[in-house]
Amino acid sequence: MSSHREAPEISKDPSADNTDVYAFVSPDKPGTVTLIANFMPFELPYGGPNFNEFADTVVYTINVSNSGRALADISYQFTFKTQVRNPNSFLYNVGPISSPTDANWNRPQTFTVERVDLTPPPKYFPRHLSGILGKDLTCPPVNVGIRSTPNYPTLAAKSYHQLAGGRMVFAGQRADGFHVDLGSIFDLGDLRPFQGAYNKGIPPVLANMPGVNGLLDLNVHTIAIQVPLSDLTVDGKTPTDVMSANSVIGVWATASRSTSRILNKKTGKYDNYGAWTQVSRLGNPLVNEVINPMGEKDLWNINPPRLDSQFAKYVLQPELANLIANVLYPTAFPNLAAYVKSKKPRADLAAILLTGIPKGVVPGFQNYTGSVQADMLRLNLAVPPTAPSKANKIGLIAGDAAGFPNGRRPIDDVTAIELRAVAGATIPLVDKSYKPDAAATSLNDGSTEGTANDNAPYGAAYLSSFPYLSNPNSGFTSKPGKPGGQTVN
Repeated sequence: MSSHREAPEISKDPSADNTDVYAFVSPDKPGTVTLIANFMPFELPYGGPNFNEFADTVVYTINVSNSGRALADISYQFTFKTQVRNPNSFLYNVGPISSPTDANWNRPQTFTVERVDLTPPPKYFPRHLSGILGKDLTCPPVNVGIRSTPNYPTLAAKSYHQLAGGRMVFAGQRADGFHVDLGSIFDLGDLRPFQGAYNKGIPPVLANMPGVNGLLDLNVHTIAIQVPLSDLTVDGKTPTDVMSANSVIGVWATASRSTSRILNKKTGKYDNYGAWTQVSRLGNPLVNEVINPMGEKDLWNINPPRLDSQFAKYVLQPELANLIANVLYPTAFPNLAAYVKSKKPRADLAAILLTGIPKGVVPGFQNYTGSVQADMLRLNLAVPPTAPSKANKIGLIAGDAAGFPNGRRPIDDVTAIELRAVAGATIPLVDKSYKPDAAATSLNDGSTEGTANDNAPYGAAYLSSFPYLSNPNSGFTSKPGKPGGQTVN
């Protein structure tokens, strides 16, 4: 749900739909930063015969701002080319696929990745940084099953491409590492772990129960790139000073399509015309999902982050805070209810989501990108990665400065973090007189329970090295569940 089908128009175009963005200093290579963007929500592992794939008609981009202007100073652009080896076969593959170039794969994809700089790079940047970084690079097939794609981890690893200067790039299917209880969140936010304890408003009042991860066993398509820290800084140097503005970058991902397309009646396909135009974007998780109102979501998706001041009012007065305090859990959040009633702007959320956290708010830390209000993940590159065994999935507000909202790692439980922030846990950062309600520090959707990736940072579930996200779920071994399993009288 981080950005899965979050707006009316993009929900009809899944191949261009951003789902999650990650940006973190690589735990196993702390001299590098890893940028990841996921697309195509809710992929069924067994969704053949036309399995999910990148669209040849979309430009997928990871953007980096390092100038304090909320502009895409650096963009990594991914474009794809699909081949059909045998158009007379309905099969995705005609035998086991042992490599990305195996002739048994009937619909292979390749991609080109290009770095584009907003302005000509300064003299201290090597010339090879701008321009095409890799061309005709292979994607792995999707994880069809044990007969079609045996030993999938080994097969996929053949598409972890090494580039010049120790850089790496990957584009292909991964397991969706995000977890959220979609069923409860969209049932008026009635969080299962808190139904019995706090919900005295909307009937029926149910007993507390574990959350249900609505994304468990589903896949996404991922673009990922790992580069030296100095590739992304405004001065071309490896940052060491946490309090320096030059150490902070903003990151977001976009998908772009041509401005028009016409159905070709001879081929049954669309011909595309015109310039590329943005149709989807994502920086911080959940912003367009639960902060922006329905009438603004499509507009937000086509606008660049630097124009986000027009949406700032929804961050400063979030509808979700009122829902939590006055509708769902009125007995649990009296302090938040009073704050909502006072109409005080949520300066804490504005810092987290729109400007970054300035100096003096969190001792020894900042990820401030300037006064321009813009939805971006903000990452302080001078903050070293936390050892995997000590990483805290609640991130910065739990004392782990390498975690969200300082960038975002796969392990970060952004649903719990943002629920707690909206519920008032972060107000004292900017208003020392405010005392959070006791429930604010424990609010969560419970979706980590029974989730393979829970408490396994970069371990058995996540990979310990690039591209970190788990290998995709297999179509053959997936066990589809039964919807609507609980009846309430």
